Amino acid sequence: MFEDETPPVFSRRSIVATALSTASLVPLAALSAAPPATESAFAPAQLHLIEAVVDRLIPSDELGPGARECGVATYIDRSFAGALAAQKTSFGTGLAAIDALAQSQYGAVFADVDAARQDALLTAMEQNQASGFEPNSRAFFYRVRQLTWEGMFGDPFYGGNRDFAGWDLIRYPGPRMAVSPDEQRIREPIQPLRVSARGGRHGN
Repeated sequence: MFEDETPPVFSRRSIVATALSTASLVPLAALSAAPPATESAFAPAQLHLIEAVVDRLIPSDELGPGARECGVATYIDRSFAGALAAQKTSFGTGLAAIDALAQSQYGAVFADVDAARQDALLTAMEQNQASGFEPNSRAFFYRVRQLTWEGMFGDPFYGGNRDFAGWDLIRYPGPRMAVSPDEQRIREPIQPLRVSARGGRHGN
């Protein structure tokens, strides 16, 4: 199905632009939520697969590190070990479907095929042309993409956005309770405040 097709290249710039265009404010309640779980929700092979997927969604390039380097897999893992624990089984089923799709098309698990074939598989999922997913491949692709955005651009307290690279990419200066008059004039770039909403370099 995929060998003769040229899938669209996953562009870091387009992913970031889409993330920004659909971004929403984080509720205040989220900032006072319980600390994220530190135990692992997934087996090593599942974590390896998650890392491979998020690495294709936001790859590293000349603009900086990608999702793998920024700890997005850690964010996803901790989320399903904690707040999203009730959804762990269904998410794990979706992960298994990704590997089953890769095996059926290329005879190897997703993490072991080259980047072009990984992109072809993800493109098929996004276009809802891949079977074996519940309710469908597009829904699962969007779920993984949303979690990738959260881990890349969210507060590092939750395990992602390592070294604040995600905030640097979108030029977010960091949380602050007040802005000076000079900063409000926006004549000069606001100096980054590299702390999480918890007040420190949590999660990294």
